[in-house]
Amino acid sequence: MKKEIETPQDVELMVRSFYDKVLKDEMLSPFFSYIVQHNWQHHLDVLNNFWNNVLFYTGGYMGNPLQTHKKMHEARSLKEEYFNQWLHLFISTVDELFVGEKAELAKQRAKSIATVMQIKIIQPKDEDLIY
Repeated sequence: MKKEIETPQDVELMVRSFYDKVLKDEMLSPFFSYIVQHNWQHHLDVLNNFWNNVLFYTGGYMGNPLQTHKKMHEARSLKEEYFNQWLHLFISTVDELFVGEKAELAKQRAKSIATVMQIKIIQPKDEDLIY
């Protein structure tokens, strides 16, 4: 039975379940091969802190996801379809596990994050366009 996202354990379940899907996904899993081998638990801890902060305003996350993903883009080009797949897997994970206000907030924030990342990372700036 689905429940509401109410505790850090619920967030941990969401993050773990989502990344289980990501690691099985042919398109997305290559982006995580290094971190899986070297510091996967730390990565999950960071993501748990991030989502707890997003949903419960805990203040436990101090990173810069945009900067992290810009560096990733420099190393391996990110494409719109990657963000779309990430979002699809995230939303389906939340929908499988949870209902309620925080579940809807998580999905809305994920959509916002994916949109901002695409605008800031992969869409060309006006000065890059040739007219």
